[in-house]
Amino acid sequence: MRSWGGLPAEGQELLPLSWRDELAAKLPRAGLAVGCGRSYGDVGLAANGTVLAARGLDRLLAFDNETGILRCEAGVCLGDILSWSLPRGWVLPVVPGTCYVTVGGAIANDIHGKNHHRAGTFGAHVRSLLLQRSDGETRSCSAEDNSEWFAATIGGLGLTGCIVEAELQLAPVAGPWLDTENIRFAELAEFFELSQASDTDYEYTVAWIDCLSKSTRGHFTRANHNQRSDPAESAGSMLAVPFAPPFSPINRLTLKAFNSLYFHRQLRPRVAAEKSFRGWMFPLDRVGHWNRLYGRGGFRQYQCVVEPAAVEELLTVIRRAGEGSFLAVLKMFGDLKSPGLLSFPRPGATLALDFPWRGERTLDLFKHLDAVVAAVGGAIYPAKDAHMTGADFRRAYPAWETLENYRDPRLKSLFWERVTETP
Repeated sequence: MRSWGGLPAEGQELLPLSWRDELAAKLPRAGLAVGCGRSYGDVGLAANGTVLAARGLDRLLAFDNETGILRCEAGVCLGDILSWSLPRGWVLPVVPGTCYVTVGGAIANDIHGKNHHRAGTFGAHVRSLLLQRSDGETRSCSAEDNSEWFAATIGGLGLTGCIVEAELQLAPVAGPWLDTENIRFAELAEFFELSQASDTDYEYTVAWIDCLSKSTRGHFTRANHNQRSDPAESAGSMLAVPFAPPFSPINRLTLKAFNSLYFHRQLRPRVAAEKSFRGWMFPLDRVGHWNRLYGRGGFRQYQCVVEPAAVEELLTVIRRAGEGSFLAVLKMFGDLKSPGLLSFPRPGATLALDFPWRGERTLDLFKHLDAVVAAVGGAIYPAKDAHMTGADFRRAYPAWETLENYRDPRLKSLFWERVTETP
């Protein structure tokens, strides 16, 4: 078994779960409950070696078409909700860059999306949840009832118990279509100007950057839902990577060529287009097993949030190391407060990059990046992490000790063991 990023996880046993009445017998044997298995690092790997595969809890239970309130089991995939809800005029208010995330995983990591400046995190739209502990106790949690457990479970990395079901507030839309605008920019300062100018009028904003270019050029994309209501075509996989090659084909030469071609693919400075919600929101989902492109060694993602002035310093460190990423995403977080104790989003710029795993060479780069993040009081995203030191985690997430008080004593991830028990 390996994480989505290719982190080896020898000895991890999958314990399948199909019905909630199996929880009483299976949860005490597990060290963690997981969903789609898209965690990049070790946050989804159990310290005791037994992972409860809760994807089978995948039922939609109730929906109020007047209010948009959906009650569902926690193993439902966000993509399945969207397939059902978009034709009915409702959308999940917050989605990440892939639809292959369960409701339970979205809550446990308090995921964010391209509209954080408008909608905050996923947890802000959870009305209530049902939590089951390994001793069989169940707790109904919301902002009003068991509010401390509610805050600990949102962003709680799956450690407070198994989320069985949740009640979500969906947002009304006309249909599955977006009006998008893609804007080329030549330097980092333009990105910040575009972000500031777009936050008021656009629901979604995000940028791809060429992290190898000295000026940090890129494409800024912004989008709004439009009034078109007819169905969109399926956004399923168009192709798939059949196997992982022995060595990663992603290196400085191929990255430089790819980034140059990608930047110049758009000849005009601005291009407006109508696109389907799922096609625009989840472009990588159209490539099956895209993680295999990084070879048998896999990849590690580095995602952090820092004050805007530190972004250029991070990119300088990456360029000096001779490394790069063709999946380099830059986005501004808003100032909406996240509801979870350990939620990652906070005001600032979030930078996410994927690097082929090259062992000590990659770790050395991350150490230099960590130093920049720590110097400005930033944070690294636990959901994507496979290297963060305990000291850096405890500095950026001081509420970790409070969460420890709510942790189910039988549940512990390799991530939690690493960042709470090591210097």
